[in-house]
Amino acid sequence: MNDTHDPRLRSWVESANAPGHDFPIQNLPFGVFRRAGSALPFGGGVAIGDWIVDLGAAANSGALEPMAMQAAAIAARPSLNELMAAGSGAWSALRLALSQALRQGSPQRALLEPALVPHAQAELALPARIGDYTDFYTSIHHASAVGRLFRPDQPLLPNYHWLPVGYHGRSSSIAVSGQQFARPFGQRLSAGAQQPQLDRSQRLDYELELGVFVGVGNTLGSRISIDEAESHVFGLCLLNDWSARDLQAWEYQPLGPFLGKNFATTISPWIVTLEALEPYRVPWSRTTPAPLPYLDGTVTRSSGAIDIQLEAWIETAAMRAAGQAASRLSHSNFRHAYWNIAQMIAHHTVNGCNLQPGDLLGTGTQSGPDPREAGSLLELSRGGAQPVQLPSGEQRSFLEDGDAIILRGYCQRPGAARVGLGEVRGLVLPAQA
Repeated sequence: MNDTHDPRLRSWVESANAPGHDFPIQNLPFGVFRRAGSALPFGGGVAIGDWIVDLGAAANSGALEPMAMQAAAIAARPSLNELMAAGSGAWSALRLALSQALRQGSPQRALLEPALVPHAQAELALPARIGDYTDFYTSIHHASAVGRLFRPDQPLLPNYHWLPVGYHGRSSSIAVSGQQFARPFGQRLSAGAQQPQLDRSQRLDYELELGVFVGVGNTLGSRISIDEAESHVFGLCLLNDWSARDLQAWEYQPLGPFLGKNFATTISPWIVTLEALEPYRVPWSRTTPAPLPYLDGTVTRSSGAIDIQLEAWIETAAMRAAGQAASRLSHSNFRHAYWNIAQMIAHHTVNGCNLQPGDLLGTGTQSGPDPREAGSLLELSRGGAQPVQLPSGEQRSFLEDGDAIILRGYCQRPGAARVGLGEVRGLVLPAQA
């Protein structure tokens, strides 16, 4: 914690002071953008209220001290990978310098103000070159609910209590918020059929997740300890790992997800640093069994969880046509996760696997202990047996063409400034012929 977290701070960017805004001066998330409609190269930016600080312009403005100026110049490139690789000292110095320059009464205002671009005039891109993508399964409530649908006698397999289960996904199909994708084709086995058929998915679903961007990596053959793990994390975003449940059910045994998962993954454009989330640390607890020593630690137990509220909303084609607002499907919290971020990193590298700047880790679907906190339609509809009723009069067991899913995330509590992750939106299009 430092003075950037002070809830009393106000910015001369007036929209950042609006109650409930995702991007107050206490946040300052990083992303990549350019002016909409231009042929300019993309470059790094920082969100503040309804504006974006162009980090290339900020680096040349004279408003930043030398270390922050150097970090801004690195961040001004078309992806944030080099800033991620520069380490937490550079990230923190840049965030602090921007916080000081953006505060009410700052003498740097006249220097920095020309570097601001209206968010409404910006085109946002993936914030990093994502070399590798790994998706975990950290919510015991999601794992148990799904397990009960398919294995009523043994919802959780024995390994779940001992290691953060995960699989390696496909980075090439990850896109920034606004992604539109066609309903996927694949093999599926209809009820009672003796052989599969190639067909469009009938059980398309969303997954309410967080994404974890790796900052500084590790060399091949080395491990990252549980106590060092979070120093390798640049920050968090929202993530929707779209899933074709019928394709997945047929193909996943014995090797796991493949075509049921790799057709689309959508992330939010802004990466919120762990430093910005520091006021929302809460204890991580485990009763029985205790994790193996490489997944346990004093810091992990005292402050290894983060109180991030997560929401999933749906906007159907009929709702858009009628001018109706999106309807909330569920509201959960990341603090319920059975495995935390540091444990994901420590386990990922315990065999010597090398992480690299810009690698993305998904937390897996974040569901809470109450069935209404489920982070997918698979859970909310009990595998399709109990369709979800929408205020528009429609029902959903799984997603239909024209449906848009919006995920939102934010932290708020008395005595701290609200910090938001923005939102991530994706739209389902009809399958290609």
